[in-house]
Amino acid sequence: MKTIVIAGGTDGIGKALAEVRLGAGDTVVVVGRSETKGKAFLDTAAALGAADRAVFLPADLSLIGENERIADELRARFPTLDALIFCARHYRTRRAETADGIEENFALFYLSRYLLGHALVDALSAAEHPVVVNVAGPGASLNVVRWDDLELRHGYHGGAALGQGGKLNDLLGVAFAERYGELGIRYVLIHPGVTATSFSGSYDEPTLQQIRSMQSFAKPVEAALPPILAAVDTPPAEPLSAFVEGVRIGVTDRSFDPAAARRLDADTARILLGRRGKSAAAEAN
Repeated sequence: MKTIVIAGGTDGIGKALAEVRLGAGDTVVVVGRSETKGKAFLDTAAALGAADRAVFLPADLSLIGENERIADELRARFPTLDALIFCARHYRTRRAETADGIEENFALFYLSRYLLGHALVDALSAAEHPVVVNVAGPGASLNVVRWDDLELRHGYHGGAALGQGGKLNDLLGVAFAERYGELGIRYVLIHPGVTATSFSGSYDEPTLQQIRSMQSFAKPVEAALPPILAAVDTPPAEPLSAFVEGVRIGVTDRSFDPAAARRLDADTARILLGRRGKSAAAEAN
């Protein structure tokens, strides 16, 4: 049996995955913001006779410190992790910043995945066939990345923020596989297609109407699970792979450029250093 962590596992695809893996006999750790939804997960686990294999860790994954706290707790409680699955994201029509002063989509959809992935490498590499599954949306052009404005301070649009976030996760996967592939960790990027989740977000009225239209033809959550479950059960042989609606796509063209991945990795390290520096200065005062 496996030990699986699902970031964003209290709703939508993450919630469905958690329930399926509990039913399969795995230990499932769900990380999410809502205490109410977390309790519902634990209640479901109890009804399945799996209360001893279900863990809910409340956290706001848009915050740097919360990701670090969760990583510390996971390392302490689970020295071996078989799978780390990223599902959390939240649409915002209007630009918003976290308490760390970071644009929220960048913080939750990309930076959290960067922080948790790197922090849990030791626990993952201790597993026999470890895998990181990043549910994002691989394959977009590098042109969606605003290298000089990664936090979209100018000309913000919610769709552009999510589109860029998906591409940043592609590059995160490239850099992660390059750094840790020899440890046996497999990084899998997955776009499940338009799925009838709750579409977590804060929408203006025109965007809300578009979301309701999408929900009317979106596939059921259960139909989005097979590629993710397959990646967990039998990780691909290659350090990095990507799938769109179950169909494998290439990861060697320009849109997965290793040089761009290294650039993003360096930019991310500078952003984190700057935010931690500001936090330390604020605490000193």
